[in-house]
Amino acid sequence: MYTFICENNIDGIFTGVYDAWASRYGHKNIRLLSQPPANYELFQEYITVIPDCNKSEKVARTLKNRLGEEVHYLICQAILANELTTRKGGLDKADCVYRTIVLGLAMNDGTKVLQALGEPYVHRVFELSRATEAESHHLLGFLRFSELENGVLFATIHPKNNVLPVLGEHFTDRLPMENFLIYDEVRRLAIIHKAGKHYLIADASTLNQDIIKRYSEKELEYRRLWCAFFDSIAIDTRKNPALQQQNIPKRFWKDTVELSGTHNEKIP
Repeated sequence: MYTFICENNIDGIFTGVYDAWASRYGHKNIRLLSQPPANYELFQEYITVIPDCNKSEKVARTLKNRLGEEVHYLICQAILANELTTRKGGLDKADCVYRTIVLGLAMNDGTKVLQALGEPYVHRVFELSRATEAESHHLLGFLRFSELENGVLFATIHPKNNVLPVLGEHFTDRLPMENFLIYDEVRRLAIIHKAGKHYLIADASTLNQDIIKRYSEKELEYRRLWCAFFDSIAIDTRKNPALQQQNIPKRFWKDTVELSGTHNEKIP
């Protein structure tokens, strides 16, 4: 048996798929892991996969041409799913993606591969994709930009899944002439978008926490007005926290000024 250990991202897993296929060891003799195993096994050969953008692009191109744009998109969503939920019933995310691709390329109509939910690995890819999609949908509605002193639109998020690529595509299309930055504080990554350009994802572990709290005067005024409106329309006798959590899950509250519980302190 041959175990390919790849990085837990799109380029890493797609490179693992490429190397595993090109090895010609036989699909039954191969497995992919998106993280090193807790315990190494005897009679296993472990191969570390080095991410390669060219190999990743070749796999992506094959998926689009043979399985269709939708399957490619859903597989990418599955790869972006939370690292803590990559395994279920002994199924690793990378291996599920690999076997789903193998099945799809063997089918007469590979565009229907994700309908084969009777296969455990296909069902797992479908579950992971749906988790990323659901959280992306929430954040597309709940994400709040704030204008900084330098005119950049800034937002902080705390997602379970790595939804930055999905948000990057959406807001680049919606705000093409704006300079904006979306910071994933969980993974210390950020989308950086310059007006008129495409976005990029960068390491934000050294992001200056002081600068991102320097709001423009216009932003502060809008915050005052919004929070005053939010407080004024509230009816104490009809407060319903349970319903409020249905409309906007509580884990998103810390990133919304009116629900953070400290908006009166934060706005001078």
